[in-house]
Amino acid sequence: MKTDWRISTFNGALLAAYFIPAWTIVAFKIIISPVHGLYDRPNISVALFMSDYLQFAALSTVRFAWLLALGKITVVAFFAVFLVFTTRATIRRSGGCDEALAMALGIGGFISFASMVMASRVGELAAMRLHAAELLLMLGAIIVMAVEPPVLRDAAARSTPRAEADMPYGLSNPNS
Repeated sequence: MKTDWRISTFNGALLAAYFIPAWTIVAFKIIISPVHGLYDRPNISVALFMSDYLQFAALSTVRFAWLLALGKITVVAFFAVFLVFTTRATIRRSGGCDEALAMALGIGGFISFASMVMASRVGELAAMRLHAAELLLMLGAIIVMAVEPPVLRDAAARSTPRAEADMPYGLSNPNS
């Protein structure tokens, strides 16, 4: 059985299947009602940290909530671009979808790590477990991408034998 799906591509598709709906719903709740969406269960640690430690005013809280929503929508957009790239076999084989996955994992990992640290500071154990689980999912995908052997950039060289190797001496270059 021949397959051209790399482990990191398959892992990224599974992560996208989780993060796209989960973070889209959270981000749209923040966009619709910034304060109510920020005090929702996935973001409660960020909201409590801002009110307890940073002492933001109402307008600053709304702006920070929109910034958090923008960051989550950016991660969702990179995961969506990654999924679109994986539908094309040539892009998937050449590793062209890895950049979008790396950006999604980098930005998403930063958001999850910051949220986990904020949850630990305010004592929200359920939120800390959620953000730690998301962070570990992303770190696992980053490790798989780093450990996996690099792809051959010339996908055609892998599927077809070189014509020059089959020709006798002196006939490989028509100009000589």
